[in-house]
Amino acid sequence: MKPLVKIAIALCSILFATASLAQTDEAYIYILGVAQDAGYPQIGCYAEHCLPGWVDPSLRRGAASIAVINPNSGQKYLFEATPNLPAQLYALDLEAPNARFQLAGVFLTHAHIGHYAGLMFLGTEAMSAANQPVYAMPRMFSFLENNGPWSQLVENKNIRLEALQDRQGKSFPDIDVTPFLVPHRDEFSETVGYEITGPNKKAVFIPDINKWSVWETNLAELVRSVDYALIDATFYDDGELPGRDMSQIPHPFVSESMEALSELPAEERAKVWFIHFNHTNPLLNTESDESKFLRSQGYNIAAEGVRLPL
Repeated sequence: MKPLVKIAIALCSILFATASLAQTDEAYIYILGVAQDAGYPQIGCYAEHCLPGWVDPSLRRGAASIAVINPNSGQKYLFEATPNLPAQLYALDLEAPNARFQLAGVFLTHAHIGHYAGLMFLGTEAMSAANQPVYAMPRMFSFLENNGPWSQLVENKNIRLEALQDRQGKSFPDIDVTPFLVPHRDEFSETVGYEITGPNKKAVFIPDINKWSVWETNLAELVRSVDYALIDATFYDDGELPGRDMSQIPHPFVSESMEALSELPAEERAKVWFIHFNHTNPLLNTESDESKFLRSQGYNIAAEGVRLPL
């Protein structure tokens, strides 16, 4: 069987395995995108690892984004406004139609392109949204309010900025969302992850962070404290970018994360969902040796369409 066909079959099996959850009234996380900011394949990349994505559109992956859907309240919440927002909002509408579900909030983690640039589609040139609530930390709030073209979204009331504070939660029907600061390259804003608490389960979403060792929180303890940990998997291992000093791009390697979690029992490792893959990351190929090894160790690889009940 051809590798591309194997990849497509593997992704379909993930989607079908979780399809029944959409029929319940329980709140759940719905994964909309899994790639690093620039998506897969990445602009200007025509190397062997990118070519399959250019040849076969079904293999393309949007930037990392998740939604929380609450059928009981008729509300849905988006985490990140990526450059792939048009397609991701369409996927979200198919899953939770606008006729039934209100988009009650967009939560931003930080001011790198893959996490907020999609806000441009809410403006008058495109969707012309009306007072769409957008939740942001203080520096992110100020950045959007005082810099064009984002300030125009505020002035035209396409978006309504809602202030967040570190470790101060926002409560919605059946759902609590709490931001927490994480170390990262904070040129224009601070960076946060989110704790998302539903009626029955709790998740953390940390798509971008520097090395775990520079954060005051222990990764293994964090995983023990939640039901799902969707964590930064930008690079699988050192040397992934030939000719680049990867210490200058200090994301935790997936190999480092697995080492940090290696003492956890299988049921704890199963809580981990790696997300935010650079175009070089072999985990984008579900049939790669690295993907097979990761799954053999009990971890999960995030994919569009996966549902995680809350």
